Amino acid sequence: MNLLRRLDHIAILVADTDRALDVFHRKLGLPLVFSEVLEDQGVRLTHLDMGGTQLQLVQPLRDDIPLAKVLAEKGEGLHHFCFYVEDLNETVNSLKQTGIGCRDAVPRSAPAGKRAVFLRPEDTYGVLIELTSHPDR
Repeated sequence: MNLLRRLDHIAILVADTDRALDVFHRKLGLPLVFSEVLEDQGVRLTHLDMGGTQLQLVQPLRDDIPLAKVLAEKGEGLHHFCFYVEDLNETVNSLKQTGIGCRDAVPRSAPAGKRAVFLRPEDTYGVLIELTSHPDR
């Protein structure tokens, strides 16, 4: 049973996307794929190409979202890994059978029109893992 198809992205929490782009895009040379604001979640998500996967820069845009609190308490840095799955609902149900639960009650919007959920980090050795899929799956 291979539920996780591929690593979709690695996310870094940043206070200022433009400052982070200076490092990851201009200095390290990672090509910019796209940048998108998800108004419903209050974040700016910027994707850079790392070859077989992407680097996602996550910038909170409002102080009232959980990511802003994480940024204030822990600072910038690695936030989560995201895996692409063929069928998000089926994968979530299969994982529940193994004792791995979701932090999200329902899938939420994700970049490029995808849907996503986060797994409970207490079920994955403290690692925050996101699962994403296209909306029709």
